[in-house]
Amino acid sequence: MPDRPEIVCICGSTRFAAEMGAANHELTLAGVIVLAPGVFSRAPGHEADAPLTDEQKAALGALHLSKIDLADRVLIVNPGGYVGESTSKEIAYAEAAGKPVSYTDPV
Repeated sequence: MPDRPEIVCICGSTRFAAEMGAANHELTLAGVIVLAPGVFSRAPGHEADAPLTDEQKAALGALHLSKIDLADRVLIVNPGGYVGESTSKEIAYAEAAGKPVSYTDPV
């Protein structure tokens, strides 16, 4: 038996906030510690949020890479197989760090 629960970092376009929430819910109920984006300014229902500054975007990107560092594995939420530029960079970062990467949809 492991000393702690598995830690999974969810990655994907923030437009998929609902799908990330569903994955978070499922994993959490399975006893997994979930690390995920906390700001979804591009997601449906969040368009009215104040736009992020370039500095905020950079800080959130760096924070998410730190979440990948903490994770045992990475789950890419990619409905329809969509993987954007930022998510592609996160995948490359995770793979370079030796983290297993899986996807919710075929790529």
